[in-house]
Amino acid sequence: MKKLFCISGLGADQRVFQYLKIKNIELIAVEWLQPFQKESIKNYAARLVKKYRINQEENFGLIGVSFGGLIAVEIAKITKPKFIFSISSITTQKEKPFLLKIFKYFDFTPLLPSFFFKPPKIIFHFFMGARKKKLLNSILEDTDFIFAKWAVHELVQWKNETIINNLYKINGSRDKLLPSKGKKDILIQGGEHFMIVDRADEISVIINHKIKKLG
Repeated sequence: MKKLFCISGLGADQRVFQYLKIKNIELIAVEWLQPFQKESIKNYAARLVKKYRINQEENFGLIGVSFGGLIAVEIAKITKPKFIFSISSITTQKEKPFLLKIFKYFDFTPLLPSFFFKPPKIIFHFFMGARKKKLLNSILEDTDFIFAKWAVHELVQWKNETIINNLYKINGSRDKLLPSKGKKDILIQGGEHFMIVDRADEISVIINHKIKKLG
């Protein structure tokens, strides 16, 4: 394994990966592009593939966190990764929480002003379950909420039903935003939505073990 492309969550950036300790692999943090107006998640993923030349790699993997997990799935559908790690995320539309399924039919996100997607930090602290609040606050201050508005809409409307091979789904047992639904999920007991940072050591052990088994 040569490269591991890391895709962060909605509003987050490469800082969420700084605590991971993955052995003998180059971690490449994929930075968000500005979405085009009404751009589909499928086309957006294709642009990331082109920018980072992911389809030219012969031996690579993907890590997708939260909304980044959806992007990783869409990238996998047009490339051939050796494996995917989906963290604090969903992999098909069937795994959406009940409220997201309902919002699909009452999706007013395109009509809402961008500042609506910048609620008070205390709300983020609660739903993310973050221990490292200073880092989360720093990320929130740098968040492009025009991008966040687009991403929320794409999350609500996501219709993927494709099952990706060699996908390992790691979820926290206390995730409030995207709770675990799959029977094959690897559960981090007590883990919350920000566990890519707060439980990075445990996640690193799981990833290293799976990569070693894959050879």
